[in-house]
Amino acid sequence: MAANINSIETFGLVDGPGIRTVIFLNGCRLRCQYCHNPEMWHMNKANYQTDELVAKILRNKPYFKRNNGGVTFSGGEPLLQIDFLLDICQKLKKENIHIALDTAGVGLGKYDEILSLVDLVLFDIKHPNKDEYEKLTGKSILESEKFINALNKSGKPVWIRQVIVPGIMDNEEYLRVLATYLLKIKNIEKIEFLPFHHLGFSKYEKLNLNNPLKDVPEMNVKKCQELYEKFMDIYNNLYSNQN
Repeated sequence: MAANINSIETFGLVDGPGIRTVIFLNGCRLRCQYCHNPEMWHMNKANYQTDELVAKILRNKPYFKRNNGGVTFSGGEPLLQIDFLLDICQKLKKENIHIALDTAGVGLGKYDEILSLVDLVLFDIKHPNKDEYEKLTGKSILESEKFINALNKSGKPVWIRQVIVPGIMDNEEYLRVLATYLLKIKNIEKIEFLPFHHLGFSKYEKLNLNNPLKDVPEMNVKKCQELYEKFMDIYNNLYSNQN
């Protein structure tokens, strides 16, 4: 089985627990206004075979064992190369490699199958409101919610990731809507707020793409942390009342 890989990070520290090999797969149906990897939107010719990539990952197995690390499949949207993903995950499970999936849940289906093979899901929240989701990503929220249903059924642990864009997510009303939305997702172990930044802006220029947020300032890191703390108070209160 072949795949189109954009890049491989061999000692990743932020995409799951421990030291990780992070595989960035090309292809994404979403066009998030704050995307910092527009070069991954389109798939090109396959450039890796499953066994080749497995061998590359296994070279770092000693590091995984020392600190509970493993491999993370990211993108782009890895679920768009689902047959490759199923093939490689089946082989990695035989090697007892911890597998994390970093996804927005907008793929080609077979969600039950892939979730049976992964150990952790890093789920990217775009927007909890269906109209704002479509405005922000260019696509319907329905496919993402289909994935959430499969995720809940799987019982797999979830880390939530939310980019905080000034003028969109940096207000208490949004925090309350987000907290309410997250109550529908089971087995959340961790919630992360990621401050919007300009690191990908040069890519838009290089690719001659329109950057819809070019005039939006970066999210202040301190304010982002304050928003996170306020959000967690809201979320924990809602969660306690629900249970």
